[in-house]
Amino acid sequence: MLVIFLRVLIIYITVLVFLRLMGKRQIGEMQPYEVVITLIIADLATLPMSDTNIPLINGILPLAILVLIHFFITILTRKNIKIRRFMSGRPVVVISPNGIEYQALKDLNMNIDDLLESIRQANYYSFDQILYAIIETNGKMSVIPTSENCPATAKDVKVDNPPAKLPHVIISDGKIIKEEMEQIKIDDEMLSNILKYLEIKSIKELIILSIDSEGKTYYQKKGESFHIIENIKKEVKL
Repeated sequence: MLVIFLRVLIIYITVLVFLRLMGKRQIGEMQPYEVVITLIIADLATLPMSDTNIPLINGILPLAILVLIHFFITILTRKNIKIRRFMSGRPVVVISPNGIEYQALKDLNMNIDDLLESIRQANYYSFDQILYAIIETNGKMSVIPTSENCPATAKDVKVDNPPAKLPHVIISDGKIIKEEMEQIKIDDEMLSNILKYLEIKSIKELIILSIDSEGKTYYQKKGESFHIIENIKKEVKL
């Protein structure tokens, strides 16, 4: 009995340490590959606990290998956008100013009831309250409400508020995202002019550069605070 107690205690502490090393994200915030590794760890940990014929090291070693795999995948997804999208997918717009994006719902294997449940969980109860709804890579929904349904609504203060615009991330972690450039109709020459205006010598300096359809630009260099330019199109004359 004492041997089993000690084995359980050792495995419990080992799993707890490994999970803390993997990060503090909750299950609902994990990427798919993180959920898979966590489930395998949970399954492997039960074997040496219940079977005293399995040497303890044979239970701990596979757990350590899985944690190393997690770190390796995390580094790859941080450095390479294509690998990140393969492992984690990409955010999907399911509600836009045109209404429900039905094909996007089908691609996500969602139905209207699933969509309604998700927007209710985000504290919205009607599609006309929502400008954009986006299913994130961890499965959660992010909602951008219409201007009159923002937390401090324009209706309440009786002022006109311009509609929210969906930003397009042009550069992420020093990598150019061509698909986003195409959506916002920015070519290589335009991007070069923007970077020159922002006094950015190399895209490697940037953590993020996003531009919305009206030209509002948000950017941040590594080691610096973020900056906002209200209309980069006007400043650079795009």
